[in-house]
Amino acid sequence: MRRYVRLYNQFLRQYLKSLMEYRADFVFGLIGFIFVQLTGVIFIQLIFSSIPSLDGWSYDEVLFIYGLAQVPRGIDHVFTDNLWILSGRIILQGGFDKYLLRPLNPLFHLLAERFQPDGFGEIIIGVLLMFTSWRRLQFDMTPLKLLALFSTILFATLIYTAIKLAVASISFWIKFAQSYLYMTYQLSTFTKYPLSIYPKAVKFILTFLIPFAFTGYYPGAYFLGRENFWNGILLTHIVSLFSITIAYVIWLQGLKKYESSGS
Repeated sequence: MRRYVRLYNQFLRQYLKSLMEYRADFVFGLIGFIFVQLTGVIFIQLIFSSIPSLDGWSYDEVLFIYGLAQVPRGIDHVFTDNLWILSGRIILQGGFDKYLLRPLNPLFHLLAERFQPDGFGEIIIGVLLMFTSWRRLQFDMTPLKLLALFSTILFATLIYTAIKLAVASISFWIKFAQSYLYMTYQLSTFTKYPLSIYPKAVKFILTFLIPFAFTGYYPGAYFLGRENFWNGILLTHIVSLFSITIAYVIWLQGLKKYESSGS
């Protein structure tokens, strides 16, 4: 374990060193990404400028769910962005060979190689939205609920990572899976809003097949007093562990199928 921590820190230092050499690019990239995230908030404001509530959910309640969903999405973006490149370019061009040559876990090597600071834009917006809506709603946030909030964010991050890993691993079989990953990842936008506004088929998909609902809606509904502790918190933890296990099994099966594209 110490070895992996030391290696990850080494990768991180190298990346941050190169990042500081292009500080302007980093700053403008982060600001740009924050503005992109703000477009979603503007869209919610436009909706509520025409209606008083969304299927019984107030503006601040929807804002809280939206913000909560953004934080784990941003954390996943920061640390696992290389999975996008895996699904689109690394395997297709035979670049995965290098991850098999070192005496390291290939998945660890792949993820540690890239650190994407753009994800901090999602985290910043998510935290601001949660804090703002929390103050307006004035609901009680006890120490236990705060602990539940932090742990839920971490486990919700695992769900994002699991879904991304599972779909990206398809590229071991079909070489190029980025379009499938993009299409699947876009489903996460649905869970930034109450699931009650969607048809039953959409609810089923987002809860049982591609469980993005546990990254925002269910835990958010618990903190807003609309879901119980089992559905909002415990089930989120269970689903995340189950999802990451299944995703890793798919990854391992993909490794067995990997064939270098050659020169």
